[in-house]
Amino acid sequence: MSLKFPSKEQWKRFFAVLSYKERVAFLSLSACFILSSIFLAGTFIASHTESQAASGGSYKEGIVGQQPRFINPLYLSDRDIDRDLVELIFSGLFKYNEQGEIIPDLASRYEIKEDGRVIEVYLKKNIFWHDGKPLEAADVVFTVTLLQDPQYQSPLRTKWLGVTVEEIPDNGVRLGLPKKYGGFLESLTLKILPRHIFKDIAPQNLPWSFSSPKYLIGSGPFKFKEIQQDSASGYVKEITLERNEKYYSSKPFLKKISFAFYKNPEDLLAAAGNKTIQGFSLSDLKDSPKIKGFAAYDIVIPRYFALFFNQNEQNNKNIANTEIKKALALAIDKEQIIQKIFSNKGEKESSPILPDFFNFNGPDAVFDYNPQEAAAILEKAGFTLNPASGLREKTIPDEKPFTFKKNLTYRNQGQDVTELQKCLAQFPDIYPAGEINGYFGDKTKEAVIKFQEKYSQDILAPSNLTNGNGEVKAGTREKLNEVCFTQTASSSPLEITITTSDRFPLPDIARLILKNWQDIGIKASVKEVPLAELQTDVLAKRNFEILLFGEALGAFPDPFPFWHSSQKNHPGLNIASYSSQKADALLEKSRETQDDSERQNTLEQFQNVLLKDMPAIFLVRPNYVYFLSDNIKGFEIKQITEPAKRFSTVEKWYVKIKRKWK
Repeated sequence: MSLKFPSKEQWKRFFAVLSYKERVAFLSLSACFILSSIFLAGTFIASHTESQAASGGSYKEGIVGQQPRFINPLYLSDRDIDRDLVELIFSGLFKYNEQGEIIPDLASRYEIKEDGRVIEVYLKKNIFWHDGKPLEAADVVFTVTLLQDPQYQSPLRTKWLGVTVEEIPDNGVRLGLPKKYGGFLESLTLKILPRHIFKDIAPQNLPWSFSSPKYLIGSGPFKFKEIQQDSASGYVKEITLERNEKYYSSKPFLKKISFAFYKNPEDLLAAAGNKTIQGFSLSDLKDSPKIKGFAAYDIVIPRYFALFFNQNEQNNKNIANTEIKKALALAIDKEQIIQKIFSNKGEKESSPILPDFFNFNGPDAVFDYNPQEAAAILEKAGFTLNPASGLREKTIPDEKPFTFKKNLTYRNQGQDVTELQKCLAQFPDIYPAGEINGYFGDKTKEAVIKFQEKYSQDILAPSNLTNGNGEVKAGTREKLNEVCFTQTASSSPLEITITTSDRFPLPDIARLILKNWQDIGIKASVKEVPLAELQTDVLAKRNFEILLFGEALGAFPDPFPFWHSSQKNHPGLNIASYSSQKADALLEKSRETQDDSERQNTLEQFQNVLLKDMPAIFLVRPNYVYFLSDNIKGFEIKQITEPAKRFSTVEKWYVKIKRKWK
């Protein structure tokens, strides 16, 4: 027997026999039944399924000002967009995870041998370049060899000097280090180049710009698709990358990533407001008001800004005085820098090893803002405030035009005798003849005797003598130097020049420091130079008194490149030209150990040695702030070594979801 639903006519007859109230009650109960069924079904599905990221969707990021130029893993471009594209297109043996830790990428496994002097790395199977060719150990050897070739002038070359590299069975490479280095795995985040594309191209012809996109072949999660440019000006309007469908790791959920270029922050923020873009970052956070639908990710990064004192500077002796440096440090309001320039997105810094970032113990000496103490130190050092100018000045005795240092006796001649005669001639009662001929004769001897007897209490009495002997020796010289040459003095202001780049945020930081120093009477000025000049003139020639500059560490704490004495000459990064045997020994020890606790202890000792010498004043460690649309999920980066590394786990980002039965 089968069930049959009432026909339309039957429903009409059914409703015809019902009263108005009965019809309302029936419809209400029916609606409740339907809604309850939907609710129960939804609850059942929700409790028995889970939300998961799904393939599909795209992400567009806005970029202000910068235009892509060199998409080159061998070079450290000063453009963030270049580094971003390298991060997405290419891949390395190792990479960073969400916590900034180093993990295998192209590598399937690795072994550290011979007490840290040898590392063997084996590649994953079935890895392909974007053009479909297999990626092999030969590509790794080729990339390292290219990097080490001085013809390519890679700034990364210094990290690889003395490193040997060779293929080994099972698609592996063997790397031999000239010295033990516990942080060498971070060097292996180097992006690998395809040998089959670049092996026959001479260094001077190596193509890296978007004028030759056919050479932008990598093995990363995304590959180059297209570029949109203004036909008249050549201005790049948008770059699009598409998903690498043969990616060796988890295939990205996003199908496409693109970068749109804007000429000013106002245009970019307008695009964010109308949801044309889903992500952006700005160097000046004052330009980034809250935008509905966007979350701001405050990401810690191991970079800092500091004032570096030129240890070779000969013109300004004040910057060699540790007490003066201490006063300069105490006069700087670091909180003001963080608040006004970085919108409270950062931390005060007092050490080159970034203790807060690496969970180390802080230094013994910390110079927090204390202008009163700074002023007291300057007063003690002799720099007092001139009420008229409001500047701190130090009274310095002028050097005497001449000082008698030799014994002079009868019949001597020369310049010293001439100066003696000039001196005696100032006293007509002692040397009436006033003859100046450079010869110690009778008249000069007679005058010396009269001088000795005139100042007998100072010259003769200490030797129990009553009569002069006409010989110019210690006692007589001392009195001659006192009465013949008037001691004068001049005032010297405490004057300092900060040299820095003309790029934000350095000029803004410099101006705040300038104001802090001026408030306690220091005559300070700022010299801003273009980045190119900073590299070729200021840094290369160490041409500065005090340099305001930034430095960045990696995931592995290694301040060796910035402070070891072997790096104090260009192109070394020890820009303060700091030299200390004790600091050198600690830096070398921290590099060689494989033990994290020993490394930490060694670096904590190093920071205290360096801060006692004060070759620099450490200022602030700003965070990297990244704005993402609420629609973009899967972004879990907590700390990175540089802005481009925000894409290190881009394969986990998604915009679409699906439900899956548990």
